[in-house]
Amino acid sequence: MDCIKIRQLEVFAYHGCMEEEKINGQKFYIDMDLCTDMRKSGVSDELEETVNYAEVCSFVDKYLKENRFNLIEAAAEHTVRELLKRFPKIKGADITINKPSAPIGLPFGNVAVKVSRRWNKVILSIGSNMGDKEAYLNGAIDGIYDNDNCRINTISKFIETEPYGPVEQDNFLNGCLEIETLYSPEELLEVIHDIELQANRTREIHWGPRTLDIDIIFYENQIIDLPDLKIPHVEMHKRLFVLEPLKTIAPYWVHPIYKKTVEQLLEEIKPESKCNGCSGCCAIKKD
Repeated sequence: MDCIKIRQLEVFAYHGCMEEEKINGQKFYIDMDLCTDMRKSGVSDELEETVNYAEVCSFVDKYLKENRFNLIEAAAEHTVRELLKRFPKIKGADITINKPSAPIGLPFGNVAVKVSRRWNKVILSIGSNMGDKEAYLNGAIDGIYDNDNCRINTISKFIETEPYGPVEQDNFLNGCLEIETLYSPEELLEVIHDIELQANRTREIHWGPRTLDIDIIFYENQIIDLPDLKIPHVEMHKRLFVLEPLKTIAPYWVHPIYKKTVEQLLEEIKPESKCNGCSGCCAIKKD
């Protein structure tokens, strides 16, 4: 992606762990690489089509002066996140905070930290089969919408599906969202669990009834294998209740392991598909 580079923006601010840093302040120098599409502005030669880097510098200067952090790591993290929220044309940013007057007590040239953050595209699956199902799904959407580290791009229609697994229970109402987020996968999982808890979600019975279920299906094209987090979702390629609504909003999203689109994965497990020795269509539970 195209990039706007800003170098050595001087900011006088009060970041540091030591008391004299908090009282006396010091100069910091900020370097920024701003990822943005400059094709339109390059053709039109119009300022409104691009990122106004004078406004970016003014924002960063004001933010670092009005907010105080013990660590320049925290100053960089909070600054880059606020920058990405404030300027929607910036899709990702690298920010380096240089602290040449750091209290080290030995001769040195510079101390700096660099963070790289961007808006990441994510697919979420939402489902409910208890109480007012539609209200629970809408509550999940509202919870994500109200979080300023997330942006909702597309919401599928809700569909009713039969429950998956051996537990007798009511039918589900399911849907999918495409969002963009500044959260890491682990941070996003915590946010999702908080939203589920607000809907009185419990995890007592595996594949059991639930007020609200939110799963991370895709996070960009990443493959993550942690004890509590598997991305892509390990069962999504077998589940009609994920693939059917997902096809309506992201039919050509490619599964990073199976190298097939959502549309192709759905075709393989549709109930009317003939089983030619594959395991996919047999994986759908039949009553």
